[in-house]
Amino acid sequence: MSNLVKKDGFNFAFNPKACNECQGRCCTGESGYIYVTKTEALAICEDLGVNIKQLVSKYLFKKGYRYSIKENKIGESYECVFYDRVSNGCKIYNARPNQCKTFPFWDYFKSRIDELKDECPGIIDV
Repeated sequence: MSNLVKKDGFNFAFNPKACNECQGRCCTGESGYIYVTKTEALAICEDLGVNIKQLVSKYLFKKGYRYSIKENKIGESYECVFYDRVSNGCKIYNARPNQCKTFPFWDYFKSRIDELKDECPGIIDV
């Protein structure tokens, strides 16, 4: 398993090949916030071919002083508005926010590996 991703300070590794089979569990499930910075928002605009006003009105909502990506409610599940069920992937993959790029290596999961394993089949103890 040479293509495992590891990060200092985390006692697990991630196998990206698991993404092909998991049906986007990191993009679906419980409701949550995916915050975007202004720089990230502009990159998403470029990727989608929209202006910032269009991005905000269609895809973002204000939470406190920040913006988060909207979700769609499908049955009892929530999913990122940019998650594509057909391709099992992200519609803005090349411009996705840093919060998405760094998953599963979030400080939150350092002490919650069992919770992470329930969400992500690519997690392997090291």
